[in-house]
This record gives sequence, C-alpha cells and structure tokens, in this order.
Amino acid sequence: MHRVGSRYAPSKVHRKHAALQDIREVVEKKLAQMLACNPMRMDYYRKYQEIIADYNREKDRATVEATFAQLLELANSLDAEQRRAVEEGLSESELALFDLLRRDDVTKAQREGLKQASTGLLASLRELLAPLERWTEKAQTQAEVKVFILDRLFEVLPRPPFSEEETEEAAERVYDFVWQKGAGGSVVGASLYV
Repeated sequence: MHRVGSRYAPSKVHRKHAALQDIREVVEKKLAQMLACNPMRMDYYRKYQEIIADYNREKDRATVEATFAQLLELANSLDAEQRRAVEEGLSESELALFDLLRRDDVTKAQREGLKQASTGLLASLRELLAPLERWTEKAQTQAEVKVFILDRLFEVLPRPPFSEEETEEAAERVYDFVWQKGAGGSVVGASLYV
C-alpha cells in the first residue's frame, strides 16, 4: 500500500526537490558549455546563482515551486541564447568575438560591420596561430598575438563610435579570450575552430 507521505511513496515536496535537482543539473551543464564558448554570457550564470541563493534561504513549498519556475524560465532563455549564433549568422566562436566587440550605440550598418570584423578576425587568428605551438607559454609570441589583434581592430572597428582607448580595451578583451582558449590545451583552443 502506497500512502502519500509514508516511507513507501515519495511526498510531493520530495518529488519537487528531485525535479528541481534534475533541472539544476541540466542548467549547470548548459551554462558550463555556453560559458566555455563565450565569456560574455556570464550574466546567465549570475542569474542562476541568484535563483539558487534565494532557494537556499527558504526551502518551503512555495519557494520550491517558485525556484522551479525560475529555473525553467532560465533554461528557456539559455536555449534562446544558444540559437542567437544561428540568428546572427555566425559560428559560436564568431559570436563570442562579436560579443566582445559589440556596443549598444552602433548603427545597423556598423553592427553588420562588427559581425564581418568578428568573422575576419577569427579567420586571421586561426591562420596566425595554427603554426604556433604552445604560443601562450612564450612572451614573444604572446606579444605578437596582442599586436596582431590590436592592429586588426584598429583597421576594422568603426570610428566613431570606437575611440582609440575603446579599441585598445576591446583588443585586450579579445586577447584575453584567445589566450584563455589557447591555454586550454590545443594550438589555438578548440572553440576557435568551431
């Protein structure tokens, strides 16, 4: 005989906790994959951390249900974010570079130019880095890559709205991303080949 709340049948709250744990695992896995491809997706991770922190403060039935609903909403927004590369007409790697360069105050034409700049920069970086073994470990090749990125961005970023200082900051963000991917174990970093 299975009675609700007995040791023989799980309670509704227990089932909700189990379902909540399942969706947490799905969201965490998806977040890890997305952040590995594009560091500009950190807002999704922060949102997830806020949801879990709220859940951990109070674990009554209403909180469990609200957390479940919030996690489902977040999971849906992660799916939408993953579709964004296709909608933009970019690969995941191109989208990551585009996000590192993107500004909200550009015209539609400039935005398209930034997409093209991202695509061109990625192709150029692949070509530059392919023959360089363990470039992240050598100061000379690191400097060459930094200068290469800076030179390319000075060529392709629209002026205005990008100032010289903003171009240098964008180059630093791109270099940090490329270095992180390169230090991940492959010649250029697996995600730069996507």
